[in-house]
Amino acid sequence: MGKLSTTQGTIDRDEIGLLVPHEHIFADLGPMEAENWKDTDPEAVIELIGPEIERAKEAGIDALVECTPEGVGRRVDIDLAVSEATDFPVVVPTGIYQEPSIPQWAREMGIAELTEWMLDELTNEIEDTGVRAAWIKVSTDDDDPEGLSDDEEKILRAAARAGAETGAVIGSHTLHGNVAHQQLDIIAEEGYDPSRFIWIHARAEENLDYHERAAKRGAFVEYDWIGGHDQDDQTYIDLVEYMTERGYTDNILLSQDRGYYDPSQPDGGEVDPYTYIVEKFLPKLRAANVPDAAIDTIVHENPLDAYCR
Repeated sequence: MGKLSTTQGTIDRDEIGLLVPHEHIFADLGPMEAENWKDTDPEAVIELIGPEIERAKEAGIDALVECTPEGVGRRVDIDLAVSEATDFPVVVPTGIYQEPSIPQWAREMGIAELTEWMLDELTNEIEDTGVRAAWIKVSTDDDDPEGLSDDEEKILRAAARAGAETGAVIGSHTLHGNVAHQQLDIIAEEGYDPSRFIWIHARAEENLDYHERAAKRGAFVEYDWIGGHDQDDQTYIDLVEYMTERGYTDNILLSQDRGYYDPSQPDGGEVDPYTYIVEKFLPKLRAANVPDAAIDTIVHENPLDAYCR
């Protein structure tokens, strides 16, 4: 687990001090049928996002994970253009978003075909960009607390098979704790290790028993709305204290879900800086009842444990 695939090629783990594990450079949150993402000029994204990347570098951030998959406007060519313009490594995914945004081509594929598609992006390159995917992003329907759709399950099973062959971590946008555990069951059924799963947006689940049980199974539990979503920092400090006190320091990921250029908005919309977690949140966390060694593990080691392979 010593190499990190990025837009700047494969980087040794020791070369990255601070990797923020859940951010965005480009994502289309408008109706997918409008296809706003298709015609975006990379130079427009560089103009808007480039200064925020420079601020992140000045704040001590060495790389970030771009979490936009197929179905919500993935443009790895744009990620690469921003990376090259700022001399900054970006970690990009293969994978597919949730209902109802699953592309028709993915609905028509079987598990074996989807597995091969993911494997190609994880071992060769994404489209013609020369960029290799580092990880697999999947998702579940925010409005369905009962379980996965047939297509979401098919995509997850393909992800588990591709992960088993490559060691790539699977991260899932999942708002409901019971659904996260269904996903862990499916990953295990497919022969992959549940410890190679990131429960993205775990904060949305208020029952902390689900958090603790996921960590006990080895999964990463990610709190990634820091600095936004109308929640104050104490919410996340309390979560970190809860999990570290129970022995799950190695399972926590912290990020912001910030950025990004949205082509469905005029001029890409408003951008939230990537630096909140470093400049605002971590000083508060260090002042709380969390040991410095635990914070250093969460901030510096866990993201690399998750994304390196």
